[in-house]
Amino acid sequence: MLVIFDIDGVVRDVGGSYRRAIADTVAAFTQGAYRPSMADIDQLKSEGIWNNDWEGSRELIYRYFEGQGRAREAIALDYTELIDFFQAQYRGRNWDGYVAHEPLLLDTDYLQALSQARIAWGFFSGAPRASAEYVLIKRLGLVAPVLVAMEDAPGKPEPSGLFLAVEQLEASQALKPGQPVVYAGDTVADMQTIVKARAAQPQRTWLGVGILPPHVLVDEQRAARYAEQLRQAGAEQVLSGITELTPALLPTLLA
Repeated sequence: MLVIFDIDGVVRDVGGSYRRAIADTVAAFTQGAYRPSMADIDQLKSEGIWNNDWEGSRELIYRYFEGQGRAREAIALDYTELIDFFQAQYRGRNWDGYVAHEPLLLDTDYLQALSQARIAWGFFSGAPRASAEYVLIKRLGLVAPVLVAMEDAPGKPEPSGLFLAVEQLEASQALKPGQPVVYAGDTVADMQTIVKARAAQPQRTWLGVGILPPHVLVDEQRAARYAEQLRQAGAEQVLSGITELTPALLPTLLA
């Protein structure tokens, strides 16, 4: 069995980093008139097409001004300037921005337990490669992990990046081809990626496991709603954290 992990909301808690940067960016480009809440951002991402946080920020800005009666075509919004602002908040000048304070949601002991159980693992994320490598290599200390990032493949829910991660994992570890694949992610787009992978390559078993991001766990009803969205999008199972996806649990997903 192969396990491919999303990163944001699965490997690291981005509630105070990426999501904070989204809110900062929208507030800045609406001149302080609108700062989206976590629920607003969740609602946008539940649509399944806003995996890119730069694009998601832009969309929230457009929707705010549309709510004020302005057509988005009439809004002078410089996307490059938006990205630069977002990155300044998130990355800072030398990785000293919000990214420096992201809590990790798994450790190397967890990954080693998977390896010891002969479960191969890698990563497919919509985050830029530099950001993904920052958490995987600098924070977790992994050496040359299999990673497909934003620059490497189309955005989710297009499954090409997932296929590429699987191909790289099979090649790097000389694995028997065709093994079942589990993709663990925290968004509707992640689960839709598995559904599309299953349709494109039905000869292989593709399973989606939804992971509740930390920011929804503070409210039981909110967590239940979020879990139901993941199930409706294609999750076989929804867990409260990635470390619940244990070597003992993984084989039961095939039952």
